[in-house]
Amino acid sequence: MQFENSREFARQLDKEDKLSKYRNEFILPKVNGKDVIYFVGNSLGLQPKTAQRYVDEIMKDWAELAVEGHFYAEKSWWDYHERFSEKLARVVGANPAEVTVMNTLTVNLHLLMVSFYRPSGKRYKIICEEKAFPSDQYMISSQVRFHGYDPKDAIVEIKKRDGENNFRTEDVLAKIEEVGEECALVLIGGVNYYTGQVFDMATITKAGHDAGAFVGWDLAHAAGNIELKLSEWNVDFAAWCSYKYMNSGPGNASGCFINKKYHNKKDIPRFEGWWGHNKERRFLMEPEFQPEPTADAWQISNAPILAMAPYLASLEMFDEVGMPALIEKRNKIVAYLEYVLHEIDKDVESSFEIITPADQDKRGTQLSVFLHGEGKELFRYLMDQGVITDWREPNVIRLAPAPFYCSFEDMYEFGQILKEGILNKQKV
Repeated sequence: MQFENSREFARQLDKEDKLSKYRNEFILPKVNGKDVIYFVGNSLGLQPKTAQRYVDEIMKDWAELAVEGHFYAEKSWWDYHERFSEKLARVVGANPAEVTVMNTLTVNLHLLMVSFYRPSGKRYKIICEEKAFPSDQYMISSQVRFHGYDPKDAIVEIKKRDGENNFRTEDVLAKIEEVGEECALVLIGGVNYYTGQVFDMATITKAGHDAGAFVGWDLAHAAGNIELKLSEWNVDFAAWCSYKYMNSGPGNASGCFINKKYHNKKDIPRFEGWWGHNKERRFLMEPEFQPEPTADAWQISNAPILAMAPYLASLEMFDEVGMPALIEKRNKIVAYLEYVLHEIDKDVESSFEIITPADQDKRGTQLSVFLHGEGKELFRYLMDQGVITDWREPNVIRLAPAPFYCSFEDMYEFGQILKEGILNKQKV
Protein backbone atom coordinates (compact mmCIF):
# COMPACT_ATOMS: atom_id res chain seq x y z
CA MET A 1 0.00 0.00 0.00
CA GLN A 2 1.16 3.53 -0.81
CA PHE A 3 0.90 5.54 2.42
CA GLU A 4 0.28 9.28 2.73
CA ASN A 5 1.26 11.51 5.62
CA SER A 6 -2.06 13.28 5.95
CA ARG A 7 -4.90 13.31 8.44
CA GLU A 8 -7.42 12.46 5.74
CA PHE A 9 -5.46 9.38 4.71
CA ALA A 10 -5.05 8.24 8.33
CA ARG A 11 -8.77 8.65 8.95
CA GLN A 12 -9.53 6.58 5.86
CA LEU A 13 -7.32 3.81 7.23
CA ASP A 14 -9.28 3.95 10.47
CA LYS A 15 -12.57 3.68 8.57
CA GLU A 16 -11.27 0.55 6.85
CA ASP A 17 -9.93 -0.93 10.10
CA LYS A 18 -12.10 -3.85 11.24
CA LEU A 19 -10.73 -3.52 14.78
CA SER A 20 -11.33 0.22 15.17
CA LYS A 21 -14.45 -0.36 17.29
CA TYR A 22 -12.36 -1.97 20.04
CA ARG A 23 -10.76 1.38 20.86
CA ASN A 24 -14.05 2.25 22.56
CA GLU A 25 -13.71 -0.85 24.74
CA PHE A 26 -10.75 0.70 26.59
CA ILE A 27 -10.36 3.68 28.90
CA LEU A 28 -7.87 6.20 27.52
CA PRO A 29 -6.37 8.74 29.95
CA LYS A 30 -6.69 12.39 28.97
CA VAL A 31 -4.16 15.23 28.86
CA ASN A 32 -5.42 18.76 28.32
CA GLY A 33 -8.91 17.35 27.89
CA LYS A 34 -7.95 15.08 24.96
CA ASP A 35 -7.40 11.34 24.73
CA VAL A 36 -3.72 10.56 24.94
CA ILE A 37 -1.76 8.92 22.14
CA TYR A 38 -0.73 5.80 24.01
CA PHE A 39 2.51 4.12 22.93
CA VAL A 40 3.33 2.12 26.06
CA GLY A 41 1.20 -0.99 25.75
CA ASN A 42 4.55 -2.78 25.90
CA SER A 43 4.84 -1.58 29.52
CA LEU A 44 1.23 -1.44 30.72
CA GLY A 45 -1.83 -2.01 28.59
CA LEU A 46 -4.89 0.17 28.95
CA GLN A 47 -7.83 -0.86 31.12
CA PRO A 48 -10.64 -2.69 29.32
CA LYS A 49 -14.01 -1.23 30.24
CA THR A 50 -15.25 -4.72 31.09
CA ALA A 51 -12.52 -5.21 33.72
CA GLN A 52 -14.47 -3.30 36.37
CA ARG A 53 -17.51 -5.54 35.88
CA TYR A 54 -15.42 -8.71 36.19
CA VAL A 55 -13.91 -7.44 39.45
CA ASP A 56 -17.30 -6.29 40.76
CA GLU A 57 -18.73 -9.75 40.13
CA ILE A 58 -16.17 -11.22 42.49
CA MET A 59 -16.72 -8.54 45.11
CA LYS A 60 -20.46 -9.21 44.96
CA ASP A 61 -19.96 -12.96 45.27
CA TRP A 62 -17.61 -12.43 48.19
CA ALA A 63 -20.17 -10.21 49.92
CA GLU A 64 -23.14 -12.48 49.31
CA LEU A 65 -21.59 -15.95 49.38
CA ALA A 66 -18.40 -15.51 51.41
CA VAL A 67 -16.52 -18.82 51.51
CA GLU A 68 -19.23 -20.55 49.48
CA GLY A 69 -18.08 -18.50 46.49
CA HIS A 70 -15.41 -21.12 45.97
CA PHE A 71 -18.06 -23.50 44.68
CA TYR A 72 -21.30 -21.57 44.14
CA ALA A 73 -20.26 -18.32 42.49
CA GLU A 74 -21.27 -18.11 38.83
CA LYS A 75 -17.54 -18.22 38.05
CA SER A 76 -16.56 -20.51 40.92
CA TRP A 77 -13.25 -19.61 42.50
CA TRP A 78 -11.78 -23.06 43.01
CA ASP A 79 -11.42 -23.60 39.26
CA TYR A 80 -11.28 -19.94 38.17
CA HIS A 81 -7.81 -20.34 36.65
CA GLU A 82 -9.06 -23.12 34.39
CA ARG A 83 -11.14 -20.58 32.44
CA PHE A 84 -7.90 -19.27 30.95
CA SER A 85 -6.50 -22.47 29.50
CA GLU A 86 -8.25 -22.76 26.14
CA LYS A 87 -8.23 -19.04 25.35
CA LEU A 88 -4.60 -18.55 26.35
CA ALA A 89 -3.62 -21.69 24.46
CA ARG A 90 -4.89 -20.03 21.27
CA VAL A 91 -2.82 -16.92 22.02
CA VAL A 92 0.46 -18.77 22.58
CA GLY A 93 0.00 -21.75 20.26
CA ALA A 94 -0.31 -24.51 22.84
CA ASN A 95 -2.54 -27.31 23.99
CA PRO A 96 -4.91 -26.11 26.74
CA ALA A 97 -3.40 -28.61 29.17
CA GLU A 98 0.02 -26.96 28.71
CA VAL A 99 -1.08 -23.51 29.92
CA THR A 100 -1.83 -22.18 33.37
CA VAL A 101 -1.98 -18.82 35.17
CA MET A 102 -0.34 -18.22 38.53
CA ASN A 103 1.90 -15.87 40.51
CA THR A 104 3.87 -13.19 38.62
CA LEU A 105 6.44 -13.44 35.86
CA THR A 106 9.82 -13.58 37.62
CA VAL A 107 8.36 -15.74 40.40
CA ASN A 108 7.22 -18.20 37.73
CA LEU A 109 10.58 -18.20 35.97
CA HIS A 110 12.25 -19.04 39.27
CA LEU A 111 9.76 -21.85 39.88
CA LEU A 112 10.15 -23.22 36.36
CA MET A 113 13.91 -23.23 36.71
CA VAL A 114 13.51 -25.65 39.61
CA SER A 115 12.29 -28.09 36.96
CA PHE A 116 14.36 -27.03 33.97
CA TYR A 117 17.72 -25.82 35.28
CA ARG A 118 19.33 -29.00 36.56
CA PRO A 119 23.09 -28.48 36.46
CA SER A 120 25.08 -31.68 36.69
CA GLY A 121 28.75 -32.41 36.07
CA LYS A 122 30.04 -30.37 33.18
CA ARG A 123 26.52 -29.42 32.01
CA TYR A 124 25.78 -26.31 34.08
CA LYS A 125 25.85 -23.25 31.83
CA ILE A 126 22.93 -21.01 30.88
CA ILE A 127 22.85 -19.17 27.55
CA CYS A 128 20.96 -15.88 27.45
CA GLU A 129 21.12 -12.64 25.48
CA GLU A 130 23.34 -9.79 26.63
CA LYS A 131 21.54 -6.93 28.36
CA ALA A 132 18.40 -8.97 28.87
CA PHE A 133 15.68 -7.24 30.86
CA PRO A 134 17.27 -6.63 34.29
CA SER A 135 14.81 -8.86 36.16
CA ASP A 136 15.90 -11.79 33.98
CA GLN A 137 19.55 -10.97 34.60
CA TYR A 138 19.02 -10.91 38.36
CA MET A 139 16.94 -14.08 38.28
CA ILE A 140 19.42 -16.09 36.23
CA SER A 141 22.39 -14.86 38.25
CA SER A 142 20.74 -15.77 41.54
CA GLN A 143 19.81 -19.22 40.22
CA VAL A 144 23.37 -20.13 39.25
CA ARG A 145 24.67 -18.81 42.60
CA PHE A 146 22.03 -20.87 44.39
CA HIS A 147 23.46 -23.96 42.69
CA GLY A 148 26.99 -23.01 43.75
CA TYR A 149 28.33 -21.63 40.47
CA ASP A 150 30.00 -18.34 39.59
CA PRO A 151 27.74 -16.29 37.27
CA LYS A 152 30.81 -15.10 35.36
CA ASP A 153 31.51 -18.69 34.42
CA ALA A 154 28.03 -20.24 34.30
CA ILE A 155 26.20 -17.51 32.35
CA VAL A 156 27.08 -17.26 28.65
CA GLU A 157 25.73 -14.17 26.89
CA ILE A 158 24.98 -13.94 23.19
CA LYS A 159 26.26 -10.61 21.94
CA LYS A 160 25.42 -8.32 19.05
CA ARG A 161 28.12 -7.66 16.52
CA ASP A 162 29.98 -4.36 16.80
CA GLY A 163 27.99 -1.56 15.20
CA GLU A 164 24.79 -3.63 14.93
CA ASN A 165 21.58 -3.10 16.84
CA ASN A 166 20.12 -6.61 16.66
CA PHE A 167 21.15 -10.18 17.29
CA ARG A 168 21.90 -12.53 14.40
CA THR A 169 20.32 -15.96 14.56
CA GLU A 170 23.49 -17.53 13.21
CA ASP A 171 25.42 -16.07 16.15
CA VAL A 172 22.93 -17.54 18.61
CA LEU A 173 23.24 -20.95 16.98
CA ALA A 174 27.03 -20.71 16.90
CA LYS A 175 27.14 -19.92 20.62
CA ILE A 176 24.89 -22.89 21.45
CA GLU A 177 27.14 -25.16 19.41
CA GLU A 178 30.25 -23.69 21.04
CA VAL A 179 28.98 -24.25 24.60
CA GLY A 180 27.73 -27.68 23.55
CA GLU A 181 27.76 -30.31 26.29
CA GLU A 182 28.27 -27.65 28.96
CA CYS A 183 24.90 -26.06 28.16
CA ALA A 184 22.15 -26.93 30.64
CA LEU A 185 19.62 -24.28 29.61
CA VAL A 186 18.91 -21.74 26.89
CA LEU A 187 16.69 -18.95 28.28
CA ILE A 188 16.06 -15.87 26.13
CA GLY A 189 13.42 -13.17 25.86
CA GLY A 190 11.28 -14.02 22.83
CA VAL A 191 11.05 -10.32 21.92
CA ASN A 192 13.92 -8.10 22.98
CA TYR A 193 12.46 -5.42 25.22
CA TYR A 194 14.87 -2.68 24.08
CA THR A 195 14.77 -3.04 20.28
CA GLY A 196 11.58 -5.02 19.73
CA GLN A 197 13.45 -7.70 17.78
CA VAL A 198 11.68 -11.07 17.57
CA PHE A 199 13.97 -14.07 17.95
CA ASP A 200 13.67 -17.12 15.72
CA MET A 201 12.29 -19.24 18.52
CA ALA A 202 11.67 -22.37 16.45
CA THR A 203 15.25 -22.56 15.14
CA ILE A 204 16.87 -21.65 18.46
CA THR A 205 14.75 -24.17 20.38
CA LYS A 206 15.78 -26.97 18.05
CA ALA A 207 19.44 -26.00 18.35
CA GLY A 208 19.23 -26.00 22.13
CA HIS A 209 17.66 -29.44 22.14
CA ASP A 210 20.26 -30.74 19.69
CA ALA A 211 22.89 -29.64 22.22
CA GLY A 212 21.09 -31.60 24.96
CA ALA A 213 19.81 -28.53 26.81
CA PHE A 214 16.40 -27.44 28.01
CA VAL A 215 15.01 -24.37 26.22
CA GLY A 216 12.72 -21.79 27.80
CA TRP A 217 11.42 -18.38 26.76
CA ASP A 218 10.50 -15.22 28.63
CA LEU A 219 7.52 -14.02 26.58
CA ALA A 220 6.82 -10.80 28.48
CA HIS A 221 6.95 -8.77 25.24
CA ALA A 222 5.67 -11.58 23.02
CA ALA A 223 2.40 -12.86 24.46
CA GLY A 224 -0.52 -11.08 22.82
CA ASN A 225 1.89 -9.39 20.43
CA ILE A 226 3.32 -11.93 17.98
CA GLU A 227 2.41 -15.33 16.58
CA LEU A 228 3.55 -18.08 18.93
CA LYS A 229 3.58 -21.84 18.33
CA LEU A 230 5.01 -23.14 21.57
CA SER A 231 3.74 -26.70 21.16
CA GLU A 232 4.80 -26.98 17.53
CA TRP A 233 8.24 -25.57 18.34
CA ASN A 234 8.59 -28.14 21.16
CA VAL A 235 9.53 -25.44 23.68
CA ASP A 236 10.14 -26.92 27.15
CA PHE A 237 8.70 -24.02 29.15
CA ALA A 238 7.77 -20.37 28.91
CA ALA A 239 6.29 -17.63 31.05
CA TRP A 240 4.85 -14.19 30.39
CA CYS A 241 3.34 -11.30 32.25
CA SER A 242 -0.22 -10.30 31.45
CA TYR A 243 -0.15 -6.55 32.00
CA LYS A 244 1.59 -5.45 28.81
CA TYR A 245 -0.13 -6.34 25.53
CA MET A 246 -2.69 -8.45 27.39
CA ASN A 247 -4.10 -5.52 29.42
CA SER A 248 -4.68 -7.25 32.76
CA GLY A 249 -3.62 -4.43 35.10
CA PRO A 250 -0.39 -3.41 36.87
CA GLY A 251 1.83 -6.22 38.12
CA ASN A 252 -0.82 -8.81 37.44
CA ALA A 253 -0.80 -12.60 37.18
CA SER A 254 1.57 -14.47 34.89
CA GLY A 255 0.88 -17.15 32.32
CA CYS A 256 2.98 -20.30 32.06
CA PHE A 257 3.56 -22.96 29.43
CA ILE A 258 4.91 -26.38 30.37
CA ASN A 259 5.31 -28.86 27.53
CA LYS A 260 2.97 -31.86 27.89
CA LYS A 261 5.91 -34.28 27.81
CA TYR A 262 6.63 -33.22 31.40
CA HIS A 263 3.09 -33.79 32.66
CA ASN A 264 2.04 -36.74 34.83
CA LYS A 265 5.50 -37.03 36.33
CA LYS A 266 5.94 -37.38 40.07
CA ASP A 267 9.72 -37.48 39.94
CA ILE A 268 10.32 -34.17 38.14
CA PRO A 269 11.99 -31.54 40.35
CA ARG A 270 9.25 -29.08 41.22
CA PHE A 271 8.18 -26.92 44.14
CA GLU A 272 4.72 -28.18 45.00
CA GLY A 273 1.66 -26.95 46.84
CA TRP A 274 -2.00 -27.62 47.49
CA TRP A 275 -3.37 -26.19 44.24
CA GLY A 276 -1.18 -28.43 42.09
CA HIS A 277 -2.62 -31.52 43.76
CA ASN A 278 -5.23 -33.60 41.94
CA LYS A 279 -8.32 -31.36 42.09
CA GLU A 280 -10.68 -34.32 42.51
CA ARG A 281 -8.87 -35.26 45.73
CA ARG A 282 -7.68 -31.83 46.84
CA PHE A 283 -10.11 -31.48 49.71
CA LEU A 284 -9.34 -34.93 51.10
CA MET A 285 -6.21 -33.36 52.60
CA GLU A 286 -4.00 -36.33 51.77
CA PRO A 287 -0.35 -36.24 52.88
CA GLU A 288 1.20 -37.35 49.56
CA PHE A 289 1.23 -34.97 46.59
CA GLN A 290 -0.63 -36.25 43.56
CA PRO A 291 0.01 -33.87 40.65
CA GLU A 292 -2.66 -32.57 38.36
CA PRO A 293 -2.16 -34.18 34.90
CA THR A 294 -1.59 -30.76 33.29
CA ALA A 295 0.50 -27.61 33.69
CA ASP A 296 -1.66 -26.95 36.75
CA ALA A 297 0.63 -29.34 38.62
CA TRP A 298 3.01 -26.37 38.90
CA GLN A 299 0.34 -24.35 40.75
CA ILE A 300 1.28 -23.83 44.39
CA SER A 301 -1.30 -21.61 46.05
CA ASN A 302 -4.95 -21.07 45.31
CA ALA A 303 -5.57 -18.56 42.55
CA PRO A 304 -5.66 -14.78 43.26
CA ILE A 305 -9.17 -14.35 41.90
CA LEU A 306 -9.44 -10.57 42.21
CA ALA A 307 -6.18 -10.13 40.31
CA MET A 308 -7.15 -12.61 37.61
CA ALA A 309 -10.56 -11.10 36.90
CA PRO A 310 -9.27 -8.19 34.70
CA TYR A 311 -7.04 -10.65 32.85
CA LEU A 312 -10.05 -12.80 32.03
CA ALA A 313 -11.95 -9.72 30.85
CA SER A 314 -9.16 -8.82 28.42
CA LEU A 315 -8.66 -12.41 27.31
CA GLU A 316 -12.32 -12.58 26.26
CA MET A 317 -11.55 -9.85 23.71
CA PHE A 318 -8.44 -11.64 22.47
CA ASP A 319 -10.52 -14.73 21.93
CA GLU A 320 -13.22 -12.77 20.13
CA VAL A 321 -10.79 -11.06 17.75
CA GLY A 322 -8.11 -13.74 17.38
CA MET A 323 -4.36 -13.29 17.02
CA PRO A 324 -4.36 -13.35 13.16
CA ALA A 325 -6.55 -10.20 13.02
CA LEU A 326 -4.48 -8.46 15.69
CA ILE A 327 -1.26 -9.29 13.85
CA GLU A 328 -2.69 -8.06 10.55
CA LYS A 329 -3.50 -4.66 12.06
CA ARG A 330 -0.24 -4.63 14.00
CA ASN A 331 1.77 -4.97 10.81
CA LYS A 332 -0.17 -2.21 9.09
CA ILE A 333 -0.15 0.33 11.92
CA VAL A 334 3.54 -0.22 12.71
CA ALA A 335 4.38 0.15 9.02
CA TYR A 336 2.39 3.40 8.91
CA LEU A 337 4.17 4.70 12.00
CA GLU A 338 7.50 3.82 10.38
CA TYR A 339 6.45 5.72 7.25
CA VAL A 340 5.39 8.78 9.27
CA LEU A 341 8.72 8.84 11.09
CA HIS A 342 10.63 8.76 7.81
CA GLU A 343 8.46 11.57 6.42
CA ILE A 344 9.03 13.77 9.49
CA ASP A 345 12.75 13.01 9.31
CA LYS A 346 12.85 14.79 5.93
CA ASP A 347 11.57 18.05 7.49
CA VAL A 348 13.85 18.37 10.52
CA GLU A 349 17.58 18.69 11.10
CA SER A 350 17.63 15.82 13.58
CA SER A 351 17.79 12.30 12.27
CA PHE A 352 15.85 9.26 13.40
CA GLU A 353 17.39 5.80 13.42
CA ILE A 354 14.89 2.98 13.81
CA ILE A 355 16.80 0.16 15.48
CA THR A 356 13.93 -2.33 15.31
CA PRO A 357 14.22 -4.75 12.35
CA ALA A 358 12.45 -3.54 9.20
CA ASP A 359 11.32 -7.09 8.39
CA GLN A 360 7.78 -7.56 9.74
CA ASP A 361 8.54 -11.18 10.58
CA LYS A 362 11.30 -10.02 12.93
CA ARG A 363 9.38 -7.39 14.88
CA GLY A 364 6.12 -7.00 16.76
CA THR A 365 4.16 -3.99 18.00
CA GLN A 366 7.17 -1.80 18.67
CA LEU A 367 9.55 0.60 17.00
CA SER A 368 12.58 1.70 18.99
CA VAL A 369 13.97 4.97 17.66
CA PHE A 370 17.30 6.69 18.26
CA LEU A 371 16.65 10.43 18.30
CA HIS A 372 20.06 11.63 17.19
CA GLY A 373 20.71 15.18 18.28
CA GLU A 374 17.79 15.15 20.68
CA GLY A 375 17.69 14.79 24.45
CA LYS A 376 15.18 14.03 27.12
CA GLU A 377 13.55 17.44 26.75
CA LEU A 378 11.89 16.18 23.56
CA PHE A 379 10.48 13.23 25.48
CA ARG A 380 9.11 15.61 28.11
CA TYR A 381 7.57 17.76 25.40
CA LEU A 382 5.81 14.72 23.92
CA MET A 383 4.47 13.74 27.33
CA ASP A 384 3.22 17.29 27.96
CA GLN A 385 1.36 17.12 24.64
CA GLY A 386 -0.35 13.87 25.60
CA VAL A 387 1.95 11.46 23.75
CA ILE A 388 2.65 8.76 26.31
CA THR A 389 5.83 7.02 25.29
CA ASP A 390 8.85 5.39 26.87
CA TRP A 391 12.37 6.79 27.18
CA ARG A 392 15.44 4.56 27.38
CA GLU A 393 18.94 5.88 27.83
CA PRO A 394 20.83 7.31 26.07
CA ASN A 395 18.24 8.74 23.63
CA VAL A 396 15.83 6.03 22.55
CA ILE A 397 12.06 6.21 22.59
CA ARG A 398 10.05 3.01 22.35
CA LEU A 399 6.79 3.32 20.44
CA ALA A 400 4.30 0.46 20.76
CA PRO A 401 0.98 1.14 18.96
CA ALA A 402 -1.16 -1.66 20.39
CA PRO A 403 -3.70 -2.67 17.72
CA PHE A 404 -6.64 -2.95 20.11
CA TYR A 405 -6.76 0.75 20.98
CA CYS A 406 -4.33 2.75 18.85
CA SER A 407 -5.57 4.43 15.68
CA PHE A 408 -3.90 5.38 12.42
CA GLU A 409 -4.84 8.99 13.12
CA ASP A 410 -2.84 8.67 16.36
CA MET A 411 0.20 7.86 14.24
CA TYR A 412 -0.31 10.90 12.04
CA GLU A 413 -0.94 13.20 15.00
CA PHE A 414 2.14 11.91 16.78
CA GLY A 415 4.23 12.79 13.72
CA GLN A 416 2.93 16.36 13.78
CA ILE A 417 3.62 16.76 17.49
CA LEU A 418 7.09 15.27 17.12
CA LYS A 419 7.89 17.60 14.23
CA GLU A 420 6.60 20.62 16.14
CA GLY A 421 8.66 19.73 19.21
CA ILE A 422 11.89 19.47 17.22
CA LEU A 423 11.30 22.60 15.12
CA ASN A 424 10.32 24.71 18.12
CA LYS A 425 13.54 23.73 19.87
CA GLN A 426 15.55 24.54 16.76
CA LYS A 427 14.03 28.03 16.60
CA VAL A 428 15.22 28.73 20.14
